[in-house]
Amino acid sequence: MDEAKQLSPAEVSVMQALEMVIDPELGIDLVNLGLIYGVHVDGDSCEVDMTLTTMGCPLSNALDAAIIQVVTAVEGIEHCDIKLIWEPAWNMGMMTRYAKVALGIHE
Repeated sequence: MDEAKQLSPAEVSVMQALEMVIDPELGIDLVNLGLIYGVHVDGDSCEVDMTLTTMGCPLSNALDAAIIQVVTAVEGIEHCDIKLIWEPAWNMGMMTRYAKVALGIHE
């Protein structure tokens, strides 16, 4: 996620909510996996910019449903759109230290 942009309080709440969405294959949340590229809150709507570990990920529909559920549970957010982004392509270097340790990846 682009750290240069200061997140609003609502966007911080959305990011915290997204930490509850676990990738079923890896057992780590989407934020720590580095799959969330950005969140944008405008009034009662939120757009989540994200990617997947691979194109054609069979879990994308399940992840979409979970994302919409947790985002719209954030106070003041009524609508959630998910924008899939493929550039830059996801790689293991985008994971947080927490995710790497949890997955046993040593740098």
